[in-house]
Amino acid sequence: MSNQSDLSPSATAALLAFEAMRESKQEYFNLLQRMDEKYRNWGQPSEAEKKQLDDLLEIHNQRVEAFSQAMTRVEDPQDREALIQRMN
Repeated sequence: MSNQSDLSPSATAALLAFEAMRESKQEYFNLLQRMDEKYRNWGQPSEAEKKQLDDLLEIHNQRVEAFSQAMTRVEDPQDREALIQRMN
């Protein structure tokens, strides 16, 4: 996790939301890659695997929305710039 000590509370919340969003994206793509490797030459994912993938995508979508909402609360331009620098 990033050091948030120089960010405002709203920017800190947005940074945490960004990190959660990035984590859920990675979890989704990791599972997708494992499934691709497993079924590349034959077979299909099971219904349980498809549901797990769908569940991870739903979690990611919720986190994208939370991040989007958190970003709207970062109103100060300098604070927003500091936040964007931290996300890079």
